[in-house]
Amino acid sequence: EVQLVESGGGLVQPGGSLRLSCAASGFTFNNYGMMWVRRAPGKGLEWLSVISSGGGITRYADSVKGRFTISRDNAKSTLYLQMNSLKPDDTAVYYCARRPDSWAIMSAQIDYRGQGTQVTVSP
Repeated sequence: EVQLVESGGGLVQPGGSLRLSCAASGFTFNNYGMMWVRRAPGKGLEWLSVISSGGGITRYADSVKGRFTISRDNAKSTLYLQMNSLKPDDTAVYYCARRPDSWAIMSAQIDYRGQGTQVTVSP
């Protein structure tokens, strides 16, 4: 059974940082591209970042480019999102998701998604 379990969310002040983790199990992690997406209150899913199966290719949405960094540790089957310079607009539930292939393509093409972790940016 494929499982994706996010952690690391919480309450942070504007300008602060958080590191999200996503522990993967039930599949061969290093065969798949992985993504981070979020859903802000009252809004649809926003695709934030994608990383190729080997970690060598990453892509970012303009809204987070230069502030967020996606990475992965294939030995630990874990995906990360380092978030710096957080803004109130970053408040959302953050999900990790698996692409159905090994590529780093920013698209809605995912086959599994975790339950999410809440990030709240507020003074």
